[in-house]
Amino acid sequence: MQLKRVVVTGLGALTPIGNNIEEYWNGLVNGKSGSAPITYYDTEKFKVKFACELKNYNTEDYFDRKEGRKLDRFAQYALISSDEAIKDSKLDLDKLDKFRTGVIWGAGIGGLETFQNEVMNFAQGDGTPRFNPFFIPKMIADIAPGHISIKHGFMGPNYTTVSACASSANALIDALNYIRLGHCDVIVSGGSEAAVTIAGMGGFGAMHALSTRNDSPRNCF
Repeated sequence: MQLKRVVVTGLGALTPIGNNIEEYWNGLVNGKSGSAPITYYDTEKFKVKFACELKNYNTEDYFDRKEGRKLDRFAQYALISSDEAIKDSKLDLDKLDKFRTGVIWGAGIGGLETFQNEVMNFAQGDGTPRFNPFFIPKMIADIAPGHISIKHGFMGPNYTTVSACASSANALIDALNYIRLGHCDVIVSGGSEAAVTIAGMGGFGAMHALSTRNDSPRNCF
């Protein structure tokens, strides 16, 4: 069997050093650090007070309020970066075989912030199970490729690779194999995470997996 040649046709990025490919690349070549004091929550009682948050990110710049409330941040990031990659590819989506076009997306945890908030809200109540009906759809790691496929009508393979820090790399490798083995023509692939949360930073901090060099976060490697 002759393996097919695989090429990257488009790129997209939403990162702590740039909110699109151009900004991200400029950040890389200029040695920009994405590390800075945490703004997502009060860190007064936390040993770790800095992280690589997205800068100047506002959900309503990309989604209307109703839609944004249905998406955990990790899924928002997936939709935004994949949209940029699809646009950058200049592929004519109307001419693609949608059954041979899929999405393989990496996420180590998924909707951690959604899980955290729902559990905290329940714990602060009187025991009555009042949960958001979007709790589970927002939380599951596999929702990101699902939203990408639904938006663009892709009906090929659709799943999330979950392998901790290697999740996105595994997604790209799976995408490569699907195409070179002839199972698909196009795969949208990458990964997203939104773990800078109370639970995420608290948990990794308890493992001693995070630096506590709070006085000089941009110099932590």
